[in-house]
Amino acid sequence: MNFFLIAQANAQGTPPLSIFSSMLPMILMIVAVFYFLVYRPQQKEQKKTREMINTMKKGNKVVTAGGIHGTVAGIKDDVILVKVYEDVKIEVSKSHITVVKK
Repeated sequence: MNFFLIAQANAQGTPPLSIFSSMLPMILMIVAVFYFLVYRPQQKEQKKTREMINTMKKGNKVVTAGGIHGTVAGIKDDVILVKVYEDVKIEVSKSHITVVKK
């Protein structure tokens, strides 16, 4: 009987845990997994693509997002002149270059 009274006194003396405080560790783990599996690799890929486009120079072979293969004939601010055939050149936005071959 004494054990029952002690257990009842302890149960009444401690405040119940809120749902948020009991779910906090799980939420932190989900955020950490999301960061390391989704966000961080995406940022690395974007950085690699930016570096590839910024180091592009005249004479490099490129592939556009539309699948057009050509050679860089000139670079302006945000536009690249791509030679696709002997005398055929097109202007392509830098953001639409997907592959740069040296």
